[in-house]
Amino acid sequence: MKIKHHDIEILEETPFANCKLEREPYARVLTDIVNTYADGFVLAINNEWGTGKTTFVKMWQQHLKNENFQTIYFNAWENDFDSNPLVALMSELKTLTKANNQKIFKSVVEKGAVLAKNVVPALAKSLIKKYVIDVDEIALDAVENTAKGATEVLEEQIKDYANKKKTIQEFRTELEKFIQKSDNNKPLVFIIDELDRCRPTYAVEILEQLKHFFSVSGIVFVLSIDKNHLASSVKGYYGSSEINTDEYLRRFIDLEYNLPKPSIQSFVNYLTDYYSFKDFFSSQQRINFQELRNDFGDFIEMTDLFFLKSKITLRQQERILSFTRLVLCSFNVNQYVFPNLLFILIYLKVMNNDFYLKIDRNEFSLQELSDAFTDFIIPITKDNDRINLLYIEALLLWFYNNNKEYHSKETLYARGENDELTTPIKSKLPKVNHNLADYFLHIDRQRYDSIKLEYLLNKINLTEPLKLTSSI
Repeated sequence: MKIKHHDIEILEETPFANCKLEREPYARVLTDIVNTYADGFVLAINNEWGTGKTTFVKMWQQHLKNENFQTIYFNAWENDFDSNPLVALMSELKTLTKANNQKIFKSVVEKGAVLAKNVVPALAKSLIKKYVIDVDEIALDAVENTAKGATEVLEEQIKDYANKKKTIQEFRTELEKFIQKSDNNKPLVFIIDELDRCRPTYAVEILEQLKHFFSVSGIVFVLSIDKNHLASSVKGYYGSSEINTDEYLRRFIDLEYNLPKPSIQSFVNYLTDYYSFKDFFSSQQRINFQELRNDFGDFIEMTDLFFLKSKITLRQQERILSFTRLVLCSFNVNQYVFPNLLFILIYLKVMNNDFYLKIDRNEFSLQELSDAFTDFIIPITKDNDRINLLYIEALLLWFYNNNKEYHSKETLYARGENDELTTPIKSKLPKVNHNLADYFLHIDRQRYDSIKLEYLLNKINLTEPLKLTSSI
């Protein structure tokens, strides 16, 4: 049994063999694009965080290698500790050096060295020291000397600007020669991942340097990004929320590609198998108890319903199921799990912790809890025709009411006129076969009168001992 989800193994010969999202066709499309526009461009793979971009680009990288492309994978987020992205990018290019191109790469480095150093501030500092002896000393010639120094600084800046402009062109010329010597008539595919997670200054400087220094024939840059988050970095860098980030990013990105939405069902099936839920729910010890035999089916129905309808990311799905598997380790084999309600509570803890904490702290009245629960669940589960949500609401309210002291517990159902069951709680969920009061009576007959919601909450909060094994 596993609790932590490890990186998917990428096989050298068949890199997409372990892909559970059926994305190999998209890698082949992108490979065709790279082949078609081999003179160099910037491709952005734009999808939200947590949708599996990193795994995809790593699998695609291996696919490209199998097609005899030279590739570089650079995780910008892991390298933004350095203040100069030019150094990092050049270090990655160095991995392509061979006997036939080492001399050219050395020339690229020499040109890059001029671009990398911060000439003007150092020059200004030295000139200030030269012409201003002591900032605390007031001398009659200080103004004259400072003006003279400022003139020389400006002259040096003009000279430096001309030199840099010339050096940029020389750098790009040498870089193009280096790429031509390094490849086999196929472009170098330079993948930059996690750029949207970097410090704003680092992210923007990488974009600027790609445009000004590295935009040469023979290099295809692939930016694996969440464009919305990268836009936030741009706004943070320039200190303005008014900047048109779409127009700004269009200067750097030639082609934008969105990975199609994967089969959620396939991914959920994979995760439930990966975390061995069936080993727990369908173990021989549990299915010996009649009332526990349907738990696995109920649990799978909940994951299918919520993950298909709530539009959460793959990473969030993984996080929910990973945590659920850990929580199950606190249950004995013969204990009630109430899988439908347990799943909803864990979903709330991960995705809407404020709501979960109010439940945990008993801050709701019963009617407030009913309203909040239905407001949360109706948008997710609309058009549901498989799961009895009204019964789950009844369980939640019943157990929540049991949390109260005996003298403060409310009567949840009673018989009115014509022996009809009534309840003071007004649910927003539609009545299907039975109403809320009918389910309260059913739960009462199940002898759940001593089960408090704390029974589940304590396990979710991991305040009880876990029954872990060495295989976790």
